Amino acid sequence: MKIITTFILAFLLTSVVTAQVRIGDVVLPYKVTFGEEELTLNGAGMRSIIGIDTYSGGLYTKQKFNDPKVILDSDEPMSIRLNIVSKKVTNSRMIKVFRKGFDDALFGNTENMDDRINDFLKLFSSPMQINDYFDLVYIKGKGIKTFKNGEELGFIEGRDFKYALFKIWLGNEPACKLIKGGMLGLSQ
Repeated sequence: MKIITTFILAFLLTSVVTAQVRIGDVVLPYKVTFGEEELTLNGAGMRSIIGIDTYSGGLYTKQKFNDPKVILDSDEPMSIRLNIVSKKVTNSRMIKVFRKGFDDALFGNTENMDDRINDFLKLFSSPMQINDYFDLVYIKGKGIKTFKNGEELGFIEGRDFKYALFKIWLGNEPACKLIKGGMLGLSQ
């Protein structure tokens, strides 16, 4: 009996220490740290097109949220992680998705942000490969730092930019409803 109890305890402790979440073939860490901020996975989902998984999206926050409006309006540190799982996702296609996403998020009124949007899109000019991941990290009161595979690509200023960027997945007309539901912890 002691051996079984010890085994179960060891298994549980190992599971807690290496806490990860699987979304399709992607394994997301349960916690991520950017600077001094530790963020916890709020939820995640997979985008599929014609039955083919293309990328996953995970939302990391300091506390759990299921209301997209609260997330969009929040001035707290948070991050979206995008994991590429298909060679169909190229940098030019990703740029196209972002451009359409910003246009939809801002109802076509992107003029006030065009320079920042263009600077952001330039961060995605290098080729993408399967297993590449991007972290879009909101720094409280400052703006978005973008990382590719853990390496910083650049910074775009403004809470309004964070609002528009996060609205691509969390707005009323998201780029992918499955990812939105997953990020909000509403679907598996």
